Amino acid sequence: MNAIPDIIDTVHRMRRDGDSFAVATVVRTLSVTAAKPGAKAIINQNGEIIEGWIGGGCARHAVIKAAVKSITDGEPRYVSIHPDEVLKELGMDAGEEVDGSWVASNMCPSKGSMELFIEPFLANPELIVVGASPVALSVCQLAGLFDFTVSVVGSNVNRSVQHYQHWSDVPVEHAHRYIVVATQGAGDLKALSGSLAVQSQHIGFVGSHRKMTHLKSKLEEQSHAPAVLEYIKGPAGLDIGAVTPHEIALSILAELVQIRRSAKSIQPLPTKEQ
Repeated sequence: MNAIPDIIDTVHRMRRDGDSFAVATVVRTLSVTAAKPGAKAIINQNGEIIEGWIGGGCARHAVIKAAVKSITDGEPRYVSIHPDEVLKELGMDAGEEVDGSWVASNMCPSKGSMELFIEPFLANPELIVVGASPVALSVCQLAGLFDFTVSVVGSNVNRSVQHYQHWSDVPVEHAHRYIVVATQGAGDLKALSGSLAVQSQHIGFVGSHRKMTHLKSKLEEQSHAPAVLEYIKGPAGLDIGAVTPHEIALSILAELVQIRRSAKSIQPLPTKEQ
């Protein structure tokens, strides 16, 4: 019933294809339950079970709900499913979180209890690099080591990454996107304006504080709201005393990793349609 080999094959395929999904694993059961410890299922971001089996409808709704939430926020979680009388004995209510476990009610006649672990697997975030400067090239070279899927907009001699000829070619919506503008004098304003036209969680600008202030004032003149301009951080990167292009690229990627791994959820920059 577990179909573990098939699940492993599907996990590898979905990760290779860049899909986001979660694996639900039954870790403990009490009394009568259809699924037993070790049973697994793959759930996609639309709440569909792609492969595997973790029991009937009594558990499926709660598990799918938890899996979709884990895919959304990237956090693993436990799900504890019990009949109402057991929840009452334990002093717990369905829908609450107790000791890191999301509690759900089992309404089925079987009256069994089960605990599951939900592990999310998220697609690599997209990093768009703008510019053909030495810093831009260094960011492109290093970013893959930190599990970013790298794209560039406009001219860039790096042929190993995806190229967008114009900002109009970039898909507007993307909840896990970061942008680094390293044009360094070659079309800074146009690059920043284009960056603001697509969804992202952070825009880093390679340039001085003074230049950043000047460019933000120009962007305000183009009717970009001050609140939206807060998504642009310049100079980009953590202050590590970086001097060379590789060092600056490292400081930028260190900052992106810090933002990505931060416990604080960051809302992506909304698109104009939103």
